[in-house]
Amino acid sequence: MLLLYCLSLLLSATPPQAPSTPALPAAIRRALPAGYEVLDAVQGDLNRDALPDWVVVLNKPDEKQTSDVVDHPTKRPLLLFVGGAGGSYTLAARSDNAVYCVDCGGMMGDPFVGLAVKKGYFTVEHYGGSAHRWTRYVTFRYDAASRSWLLHRDGNERFHALDPEHGTSTATTAKNFGRVPLAKFNIYQE
Repeated sequence: MLLLYCLSLLLSATPPQAPSTPALPAAIRRALPAGYEVLDAVQGDLNRDALPDWVVVLNKPDEKQTSDVVDHPTKRPLLLFVGGAGGSYTLAARSDNAVYCVDCGGMMGDPFVGLAVKKGYFTVEHYGGSAHRWTRYVTFRYDAASRSWLLHRDGNERFHALDPEHGTSTATTAKNFGRVPLAKFNIYQE
């Protein structure tokens, strides 16, 4: 009887909704390249000037048909827009190699999880694999001297789905890789 009750609760529950992307300001929407749609966008203070900025990840509508993780991954541009006076926005940086492709996640499917922004830092989050799972969180920080974003931390976890408590975690920082600007970072190179 309890099993039937639990099953009825599961069947009647509404499926979880995908997080909604906040509405981008018109100035940013007009600056987006043609042929792309917004995969994710997060507002925050990217350059520590207390004005609202945006991290935007784009994708091609047909990327599932065109991407080949081995020979030709369909790239997902990451754009940084910094806010200015009167609600204006300027494209401050772009990277086509900071976000994994739609089929780069293995059996788990699209590995892109989302973005996080916190006062001068932003992180691109990924999760993929099959029985052997992995995560990858790549964080960039604003460097006021160069007025650009530098790789701050590249961390990952690897674990087996049946034994997640016995995985391994690794992270490299600027002490390991030096000064790597966002434009030079390539997530496809190990």
